[in-house]
Amino acid sequence: MQKSILRKSYLVHFFQLGSRWLACLLGLSALLHAAHSYAGGREALQAFVTQVHAARGQFVQRQITTSTDSNATEATERTLSGNFVFLRPGKFIWAYQKPYAQVLQADGKYFYVYDADLNQVTRRKLDQALSGSSATILFGSNDLSRDFKLSDAGTQQGIDWLNLIPKSQDSQFQRISIGFRQGNLAAMKLYDSFGTLTELTFSQIEKNPPLSADQFKFTVPRDAELVNG
Repeated sequence: MQKSILRKSYLVHFFQLGSRWLACLLGLSALLHAAHSYAGGREALQAFVTQVHAARGQFVQRQITTSTDSNATEATERTLSGNFVFLRPGKFIWAYQKPYAQVLQADGKYFYVYDADLNQVTRRKLDQALSGSSATILFGSNDLSRDFKLSDAGTQQGIDWLNLIPKSQDSQFQRISIGFRQGNLAAMKLYDSFGTLTELTFSQIEKNPPLSADQFKFTVPRDAELVNG
């Protein structure tokens, strides 16, 4: 049971860190514009949050936690992978497939976390669940400059990087970096205040596929426990 609780906590970590800067979310794919359309990360991000209303693709998520005691510094790493799909406003499915299955899903009103091994569904109101999260960037549509200080961070290994520093002093993120390769979203790095680095890499992204709101309706599995968070 303790292992399952720790696993659940880890999986929602990506969505629930931070303080109140939600509503910048649902735009995961201006990702796929031509490289010559942009002068750098700032322009690519602007297209990312304004030009795409839906997307789907795959991701790999690495979480590296560094801890230091009086004797040494130790780093632990976890890797997960899966796929995502979203439709603005406020609808997405973020599905972990390896090393175990778990689904994070939003239908525009509620946010659900379904853990098959625990046979449990946790439900919260969407604005409460995602407020302050990095999902705000991935799926949002508002002006990110309202909540972040934006600065181009140069090019490394063919990726144009943009740094976002939260303006809110309550944020648990120190910095978020977003990378674009030839105008397509390639990666994110999220640095929190607890010594954890979360890295996301994206692939096989399809922008503006035909999706309907019904695809995001969540049905609680038979006999699963429903917990309102």
